[in-house]
Amino acid sequence: MPHPLARIIDQLKREPSRTGSLVITVFGDAIVPRGGSVWLGTLLEFFRILDVDSGVVRTAMSRLAADGWLEREKVGRNSFYRLVKKGRQTFDAATKHIYDPQPSDWTGRFKLLLIGNGEDRDASREALKNAGFGSPLPGVWVAPSGVPIPEEAASAIRLEVSAEDDSGRRLLRESWPLDRTADAYLKFMKTFEPLRGWIGRRERLSEADAFTARILLIHYYRRVVLRDPLLPTALLPNDWPGRAARTLCGEIYRGLLPPSEKWLDRNGLNENGPLPAAGAELARRFGG
Repeated sequence: MPHPLARIIDQLKREPSRTGSLVITVFGDAIVPRGGSVWLGTLLEFFRILDVDSGVVRTAMSRLAADGWLEREKVGRNSFYRLVKKGRQTFDAATKHIYDPQPSDWTGRFKLLLIGNGEDRDASREALKNAGFGSPLPGVWVAPSGVPIPEEAASAIRLEVSAEDDSGRRLLRESWPLDRTADAYLKFMKTFEPLRGWIGRRERLSEADAFTARILLIHYYRRVVLRDPLLPTALLPNDWPGRAARTLCGEIYRGLLPPSEKWLDRNGLNENGPLPAAGAELARRFGG
């Protein structure tokens, strides 16, 4: 196994178990573009490369199904999984945020959402975070004007405020932990820069290593970028590392994509046989 990838896997093993989160990454990055359904055996083969026990994977799949993310279909003795509607909607929003964020049409104003106590507040929290909203106070959510409001927060009270005065700038600072996000981007780049060097030297990666590296790349990047509100450039520090992190991630991803897709061609199965080919949108990720 290539040294940079081995080091990344060792780092993953030192963290608390994230098997369920890795399953989510596999579905969002690799399975959804190829039909959305996959045989459990394909997932077990991937996790075998990471030295994760099959029992741990089966438990994670059961929990994701119980939590309403996945549904299982049995065909004989084989199990196949696909996203349910709730999971697919979340993935669709996250996919745009990760691979193809749209430039912000900055107007100098922020959108405020006010959400009262009760179930609406809990139900909307993750959707608002994933849509790029920050929260300076409980029940108050903020985003640059023009950011779409997720369906889960459709009933919120909506206001707009200017960001040009000191109060607006304070609102910005208290709504998003930009220092923590910047540190996370720097850590991501430190972890994956050696892999870019490896690919840049055209060192050979096996198809299995390429797929593993691709999933871990997006797994780590997703954890940072989905907490990044992707603020307009005018509101960010000049040395903001998010731009460099996206460039790094895109270069590595494009280098890994062809061999990683070959691994899926050989190992990816659903209830009808081999996984269907991905559409053209896969090749367009990260501006490809």
